Amino acid sequence: MKRRALLAGLAAAPAARAQGWAPEKPIRLVVPFAAGGSTDVTARMVAQTIGDRLGQPMVVENRPGAGGNIAAEGVARATPDGQTLLMATSGIIGANKALYKSLPFDPLRDFAPVALVSLVPNLIVVNPALPVTDLPGLIAYAKARPGQVFYGSAGSGTSLHLAGALFCARAGIEMVHVPYKGGAPAATDLLAGKIQMIASPLPEVLAFVTAGQLRPLAVTTARRAAALPGIPTIGETLPGFEVALWNGVMAPAGTPPGAISRLSAAILGAVQDPALHAKLIEQGNEPLPKAAAEFGDFIGADIPRWVEIVRLSGATAD
Repeated sequence: MKRRALLAGLAAAPAARAQGWAPEKPIRLVVPFAAGGSTDVTARMVAQTIGDRLGQPMVVENRPGAGGNIAAEGVARATPDGQTLLMATSGIIGANKALYKSLPFDPLRDFAPVALVSLVPNLIVVNPALPVTDLPGLIAYAKARPGQVFYGSAGSGTSLHLAGALFCARAGIEMVHVPYKGGAPAATDLLAGKIQMIASPLPEVLAFVTAGQLRPLAVTTARRAAALPGIPTIGETLPGFEVALWNGVMAPAGTPPGAISRLSAAILGAVQDPALHAKLIEQGNEPLPKAAAEFGDFIGADIPRWVEIVRLSGATAD
């Protein structure tokens, strides 16, 4: 009897530890793009508010490259103990499966959803030196100069690349794609006039637009962005056009349910905090907190949309 009781206690111990999970050291939140980009800014804002809720700080680590696949592979192979997380994006989880002939990870099998953070509109912006003031003007300009207009992205296969490629395909224009290791370097070269356009996540370029350093032409979402209500959607010129991004946190598959639950609650609490909520909106995000199970359902519905966007754009990453 005593032996059976001991064995039962040992079997129950892991489950008890999972339900009472607490991080033993600072949590790594791996961002798949360079510092300063939209995903990085959002990750850092969330990470700053997490410490008190979890009893350990959350440290952001940037690992750019290969359209986010380098960071995603690293997190997928990390020990599933809740100490290493991925700041996932719609591109990495939704689009890369269709873009790349082979991936070193499976977007669904190798990750566990933790929490959805926000939606992010993309914004078509151009260097003010370009003699266009609206989207029809850009289309006409590019049609008259096939292969002479350059648009940047955060890397091949990223949402910036897909939004730009889909825009070119739908508008019937030929522009040259220039991939960077993150949205911030692409914006820097746009400001310098080395490229002419980017379809950037709005938070990355909102300050430049407000300062008059970049000219906004259209947003890629179905509805106008709250931060720039006077800027039309691409769909107002090219009916049916829509590219909507998201940022969320995912963990390696096999992470204990107790860890997922506590991490999810901490992240949702951070996003719902009035100060951070307002800051996300101010930066151009649309806060959309969803817990793990609901986030998983959201991803399941989102992947087919990205597969269709890849197909329509004709974009490839290999």
